[in-house]
Amino acid sequence: MAAMDAVAEPTALDDIDRRIISELTNDGRMSVTQVAEKVHISRAHAYTRIGRLTGEGVLTKFTALVDPIKAGLKSSAYVTLKVSQHSWRELREQLRAIPEVHHIALVGGDFDVILLVRAIDNVDLRRVIFDQLQSMPGVLDTQTFLIFEDVDTR
Repeated sequence: MAAMDAVAEPTALDDIDRRIISELTNDGRMSVTQVAEKVHISRAHAYTRIGRLTGEGVLTKFTALVDPIKAGLKSSAYVTLKVSQHSWRELREQLRAIPEVHHIALVGGDFDVILLVRAIDNVDLRRVIFDQLQSMPGVLDTQTFLIFEDVDTR
């Protein structure tokens, strides 16, 4: 969520930085030695580069991607919200507290916020949308787009 709080100057990235980022995006568990081998640089150089990219906020965290179906989250939807503009900051914190909300994006257009919501089934999804999202002060309208299939592009 830090990206929504302040806009930082972009970091100048060269080809080696982009290759390191690509390798770590494909496998965040890759060791520094493995990154160095894939990118064809020394381990020390890879270590320094990864440290710089992390320190400058280009690499923000290393995490595992979870298959939602295998994790028991069989129902997913993008939910758009129209919100009162003065309530965005409070609303953002309330949305972050809902475990079923997996991603929050502030956008421009016909609505103000897009959420990725994952739930155990449609009954649970309905509960999140009706009982939690639509009842929040500042939420003026919602629209739900069910996800039939997630396609990984990486």
